[in-house]
Amino acid sequence: MKQVVQNYKSGELAVLDVPVPGCKAGGVLVRSAYSLISTGTELMKVSEAGMSMLGKARSRPDQVAKVMQSVATNGVPATYRKVMGKLDSYTPLGYSLCGVVEQAGTGIDDVKVGDVVACAGNEHALHAELNWVPKNLYAPVPDGLAPQHAAFGTVGSIAMQGVRQGEPQLGDVALVIGLGLIGQLVVQLLTASGVRVVGVDPDPVRCELAERLGAAACGDPASAAVEASVAELTDGHGVDQVYLAAGGGSNQPVELAAKLSRDRGRVIDIGKCRLDLPWNAYYEKELDVRFSRSYGPGRYDPEYELEGRDYPIGYVRWTERRNLACFLDLLARGRVDVEPLVSHIADFDDAVETYQRLKDGDLKAVAVLFRYPEQAGEAEEAAAPAVAVPAVRRSGKAPTPARPAKASVRVAFAGAGNYATSMLLPHLAQRDGVELSTVVTTTALSAANAKRKFGFAEATTDLDAVLDDPSIDAVFVVTRHSSHAELTQRALLAGKAVFVEKPLALTEDELAGVLAAVEKSGNDRLQVGFNRRFAPLLQEARKRFGARTGPASLRYLVNAGRLQHGSWYLQQGTEGSRFAGEGGHFIDTASWLLEADPVSVYAVATSGNEDLQVVLRYPDGSTATISYVTTGSSAFPKETLDLIADGKVLRLDDFVRASVFADGGVGRKRWVSSRLPKARDKGQSAELAAFIKAVRTGGPMPVPLESLVATTAATLAVQTGLAGGAPVTLARAR
Repeated sequence: MKQVVQNYKSGELAVLDVPVPGCKAGGVLVRSAYSLISTGTELMKVSEAGMSMLGKARSRPDQVAKVMQSVATNGVPATYRKVMGKLDSYTPLGYSLCGVVEQAGTGIDDVKVGDVVACAGNEHALHAELNWVPKNLYAPVPDGLAPQHAAFGTVGSIAMQGVRQGEPQLGDVALVIGLGLIGQLVVQLLTASGVRVVGVDPDPVRCELAERLGAAACGDPASAAVEASVAELTDGHGVDQVYLAAGGGSNQPVELAAKLSRDRGRVIDIGKCRLDLPWNAYYEKELDVRFSRSYGPGRYDPEYELEGRDYPIGYVRWTERRNLACFLDLLARGRVDVEPLVSHIADFDDAVETYQRLKDGDLKAVAVLFRYPEQAGEAEEAAAPAVAVPAVRRSGKAPTPARPAKASVRVAFAGAGNYATSMLLPHLAQRDGVELSTVVTTTALSAANAKRKFGFAEATTDLDAVLDDPSIDAVFVVTRHSSHAELTQRALLAGKAVFVEKPLALTEDELAGVLAAVEKSGNDRLQVGFNRRFAPLLQEARKRFGARTGPASLRYLVNAGRLQHGSWYLQQGTEGSRFAGEGGHFIDTASWLLEADPVSVYAVATSGNEDLQVVLRYPDGSTATISYVTTGSSAFPKETLDLIADGKVLRLDDFVRASVFADGGVGRKRWVSSRLPKARDKGQSAELAAFIKAVRTGGPMPVPLESLVATTAATLAVQTGLAGGAPVTLARAR
């Protein structure tokens, strides 16, 4: 892709070919439609880059101070190399754009592929064809709002934050000094708030524009007309607020602010102008000087901007993102008009020439937009999205040899959380031929508790020691979802048989990494904790249902319920979506009943992605619909399943009752499980028995690796389908 960059040492501007950014969790990949040049901030950077080294130092005394500190700490040579290396690098330009979501990362549920969004941030809303933008730095564009207008979202948020700092009230009078891009937007926002505005700028064209956009009067700062207008509108008391939206080295703006403010008025600095406050003037009126920090609360906070941690609205009403959404709403409702501010729209390929014209003064402009090339052609746009199902390749190394029938299988556990201690270890601790060797946890106490309760020989926090121990036959990976793929790879490469709780992987790259470990090591001794296919009741029902000749329809209702507040399952940015963690269970069960792997996935969701409908299509025309809902009643069974084909119906009621209905030559037949089991048996015990047997004997693993991979790929395709709103093909690699 192409991106506008600048070398700060030489001042060179260029449009470079650079790699496309990856779509990380917690954000979206956006294809730019329009990006806005900030004729103030950006041109200041461009001008500084063209200065001599001495000029650069004079313009950035704050950076000079950092350099001097580095000299004192690291010495002159090291500091010189560091400074020159930083200066002689390309840096990006831009921070306000509008574009179309091309890909949504894990944890994103408020927008989907194809949605139009406005984006902010000098590291994320750059003049580039594609940008990765974290969640709190974009906002959906309201229907009907033109993308070239939505591209003003960031600068609009800057102006809005400045106005909020001024706390205007109906009937106030405000003075706006500097009628560039930010100043023009401040004028409109104040006018929309019921405030009468006087504008100040030496450019008569800008003054005339501000008056057209709502200012009561505008004029040159040296003109007596400005003072007269303020006196008339305020009965001689002075303005309630002054908004400094000017730049440059003159101290005139702050002096004029003091002169025209009322007693105890407010002065808000939005731009970057000289601030040598005349002490007497500000003291005598007890003026309240405030600074407006960029787009609003959240700016420069990496937890907010990069990790997506929003501030509670009860404590921080207007954040960066909420300011952005509010400004877009005002644009959509016609309360703010940015069209008169657009002086020029340039093609993105002409970016260097456009900057040069602005710098040289050939192009006089309040706002300039870059217009980006159209997106991919119709043939590409029409192509259905696909998720690859990686091929399983084995190196040809000798398989794990069979063990003597009486030998115990020595197992280690990585993780000893609730599921491990309630659903797996109780079965293993009671099983003959299993030796619980070592339990590994990140906290010493949880390891000690598991050792005491289940009789592990050792407890440790050192996984490497377990993987290096040749006496350990199998490793159970029962940690949080985000670590499953990595730990599975390490254990496979160490030659261990691996039982990993679902999910096997949260991304296609993680799945590919697991298979790379299989190919490299020749070790394919892997089982994923898809236990439902091992449930005795479902096994018996499938046997009673018998073989089928035609395609089947399967319906699986999962009444999952809501999670408790604080559950780590809700940490989608790191642990994946809830369905990514659990959905493999239900896809595996459907595929086992239909005796095939799916070839396509279609997923839709209710607002907020709380309830999902996932439709799987199989090679013989069979379909499976999984309804994964969190908004149902807890009084209703958690899982119900119906399989229909060839005049037969299999019904499973929450693993406590199963039925099979069939139309035959001699009438209707019905089988119902004879009695309710003492407890729901979802197959964990039988699954563990099958895994231990495979490890002991060296026989085939309970589920073919190809099936585990296909189920994992189908689970990942659900997120792709939700983002794209179209069926996703599961493409088999060869």
